Amino acid sequence: MSQRIVSYERETAETAVRLTLNLDGRGNATVETGIGFLDHMLTALARHARFDLTLRCRGDLRVDDHHTAEDCALALGTAIDQALGERRGVRRFGSAYAPLDESLARCVVDLSGRPFAGIDLGLRREMLGELACENVGHVFGSLAMASRSTLHVDVLRGDNDHHRAEAAFKATALALRQAVSFDAFDDIPSTKETL
Repeated sequence: MSQRIVSYERETAETAVRLTLNLDGRGNATVETGIGFLDHMLTALARHARFDLTLRCRGDLRVDDHHTAEDCALALGTAIDQALGERRGVRRFGSAYAPLDESLARCVVDLSGRPFAGIDLGLRREMLGELACENVGHVFGSLAMASRSTLHVDVLRGDNDHHRAEAAFKATALALRQAVSFDAFDDIPSTKETL
């Protein structure tokens, strides 16, 4: 089993993202995006997926939070894709439910190589801290596109938007943890023999 550790940098006129990702870590995370709620969610994702993640972003927060949230998700998704390589020997599919108090979220992921995101969070507030609620869903969509994965995330119930969002990230983490894990076979889990 080769090490699945990637260092990745994404630099544009809007953001500079640097990260190191270990898919076979212990859930240690250092995340500094300039957006506290995004830091909290990406830390929860790494913790429960058991990814070791160091991510730092310098973004154009004087504009708003959009570019930072999007580019952090794109960078993380790209790193996941690179760390998976040809995706040989992985389970490929993962699904999980995660509660957070009154909230309940479900995530189903397929490391298919075909990006798609179906996201229904039902957030009602405009902002969670300094992160626009519309960008919470956008983070999941960007993560799916850059990781070349099919991702369905649904919050099934909940009254508190913080809890709804956090449950969604935790469910996604648990589903990813399953999908990237190795099974007993050393093949590419597809009838196409490629992912």
